[in-house]
Amino acid sequence: MAPSVKWLPDGKRLHLQHGPSDLIVYAEGAQDAAYEAAVARFQTVIEEVTRELSFLKSEVLPRSVSPRGKIARRMFFAAVQFAEEGYITPMIAVAGAIADEILEAMTTAACLKRAYVNNGGDIALYLTSGTSFETLMAGVDDRALGRVKLSEASGIGGIATSGRHGRSLSRGIADSVTVLAPSAALADAGATMVANAVDLKGHPAITRRAANDVKDDSDLGALPVVTGCGALSVSEKTRALQNGLAEAEKFCRNGWINAASLHLQNVAVSTETAAKFLTHRDHAYV
Repeated sequence: MAPSVKWLPDGKRLHLQHGPSDLIVYAEGAQDAAYEAAVARFQTVIEEVTRELSFLKSEVLPRSVSPRGKIARRMFFAAVQFAEEGYITPMIAVAGAIADEILEAMTTAACLKRAYVNNGGDIALYLTSGTSFETLMAGVDDRALGRVKLSEASGIGGIATSGRHGRSLSRGIADSVTVLAPSAALADAGATMVANAVDLKGHPAITRRAANDVKDDSDLGALPVVTGCGALSVSEKTRALQNGLAEAEKFCRNGWINAASLHLQNVAVSTETAAKFLTHRDHAYV
């Protein structure tokens, strides 16, 4: 099936869809040229990724050779930053890498004031002086968890959210983890890794199955993923979140991400850097 290209009802944003890629594209400035570039680049995205899918679904190892395609290289670069933290494949950054690639096509083709590409919640962002971007962090019940507000000076190029209720399988129990990073690919990978770390190994309220039993084409193979999590005590939730927070703080120190906000059963924690970018509501913070 060919890629779908449609205008959203507001007439200002494009909806691009092909296979698992579902993009909302917005630009301010030379919009026509930017949207033409986005549509043209999107035609080749799925085919390009599919050509190297076997490699992209394989574990990143210290001696792994970089892939050929531009999107695949974005995925690989993001994944390799986190490779020492455990099993990881370039697929961890596929949505963010595609968003980054489409955004770059737009900014290369047109002089823009502000633009973003939202690929199913993983957002690549472009801001210039005097512009800003705001978005809500939403919980699994669509209740607002807080607001992200960024300016050009923030240095944020990507926003991503991961957790066990999202589109992808998770090895942790986080309801959601929102990460801000220099690129959408890094945000995508970082959010997944932090969400994986929010966990209580061996807890009887947590159920797990092999990833390929849940989704037969999963790049995680037989690794266990979380399929359910019962009610936890406040101390248990706090312990699980602190496990994830330790990883997030390390990733911030390494420069791979800029900030993270972690949520589990109405309790949440954030990195020390989060106050510069995030405001929170309706949560007990620990």
